[in-house]
Amino acid sequence: MPSSIVLWSVAAVLLFWAVGAYNRLMRLRSEANTAFSALETELSKQVALVRECLPPPDPTQPAPLDGEPTSFWAGLHGAAAQFAASLAAARARPLEPEGIAALGAAQDVLAMAWERAERDDAHDLAGPRLPETLTARRAQMVIQVHAATDQFNQAVVRYNEAIAQFPAVVLAWLFGFKRGRGIGLVPAANGNR
Repeated sequence: MPSSIVLWSVAAVLLFWAVGAYNRLMRLRSEANTAFSALETELSKQVALVRECLPPPDPTQPAPLDGEPTSFWAGLHGAAAQFAASLAAARARPLEPEGIAALGAAQDVLAMAWERAERDDAHDLAGPRLPETLTARRAQMVIQVHAATDQFNQAVVRYNEAIAQFPAVVLAWLFGFKRGRGIGLVPAANGNR
């Protein structure tokens, strides 16, 4: 009889520990998803800025031949469209490494397109410079995106650390918790995701 009490006590402790560890993993995953929602809000503002404030590509203009420079505006609109598509794909699974990697690459392309459009020498043939208010508005958005990105990346790091700790790693494996990836973060070298 005393051995069965010990056995039941150990089983109860293990059960309570497993429930607590599972709830912690769920909470950390939820925090990462919530942080991504805040980041998504800020990133969506960048797409909206391109769509609202810049002239749309001119469909009457012939497509450039190979080697000819494209319009800065068309390049910026194209980068924004690619970024919006990557953002929509990442929205469904914000902790999926491939989707976040694609979003990070699209964000880099959009940033390069903006930098190209903002350069002083970029407007000799492409039209007028960007208004200072637009440049200032974008600069403020970049600051907000950096803050939201830091929040998301920190939440992903906490989540990844939790699923890598023993014995929670057993529950992570059992319930299919996968490593996440932050924007700008390289996945772990050991290949665990």
